[in-house]
Amino acid sequence: MNAPDLIGRYYDWLKAKTSLRELNGWLEITTPYLDRHNDYIQIYLRKEGEEWLLTDDGYTLADLAQSGCEIDTPRRKALLASTLNGFGVQMNGEALVVRAFPENFSLRKHSLLQAILAVNDLFFVARANVESFFFEDVALWLDEADVRYSPSVTFVGRSRYSHQFDFVVPKSRQAPERILRVINNPNKDNAQSVAFAWVDTKDVRPADSLAYAVLNDREHKIGDAVKDALRNYDITPIPWSAREGFKELLAA
Repeated sequence: MNAPDLIGRYYDWLKAKTSLRELNGWLEITTPYLDRHNDYIQIYLRKEGEEWLLTDDGYTLADLAQSGCEIDTPRRKALLASTLNGFGVQMNGEALVVRAFPENFSLRKHSLLQAILAVNDLFFVARANVESFFFEDVALWLDEADVRYSPSVTFVGRSRYSHQFDFVVPKSRQAPERILRVINNPNKDNAQSVAFAWVDTKDVRPADSLAYAVLNDREHKIGDAVKDALRNYDITPIPWSAREGFKELLAA
């Protein structure tokens, strides 16, 4: 099976698993993506003038707050802003929103969904008293390992969709370009999202570029299905507990 076949199947899956419902002047869109509670992510659509407004109605941040993760410190707010900016998503109060015209509607809807997944994963904490985020821990580890990298880099894939990667280690004399995504809550949906991003992006990157997924296994053991799914799409999983084995590879 080649890349166009995989992308085609992904589009078919999205269409088959998406449902619509009219709700108080809005169109409720139920997507096939799951949140941390294994509930389907829902977004809302309404026309405003010549534009279409898409929003999560504040659910993403409200759910994190109820789980003990308030976005109430300067570093958390900066991290949230950086993540949303990478997808071109804005905030209206506590709601995540994008505006679209018919010609870019699919791209903007995709960007909002990817932002919801990224924010959910980025700020996921198992306990309310966790003081640092996994993303920051990964960045600190890369710094301590003398790994040269650019953070939060966005590439446009073959589908013309934009995909954000957390760290890009440039090519050196010893190693090719290495592209990293951080997955704080490794599960099937997050793995599938990373796999699609890489499949869609790899053909527009140098032929020898390598992809890695840094997986948080501090609180929960990562199932073999998640790691196998990543490997099937040429993404090397790096469990946090085994990170030291990859230090020289990334620093080369």
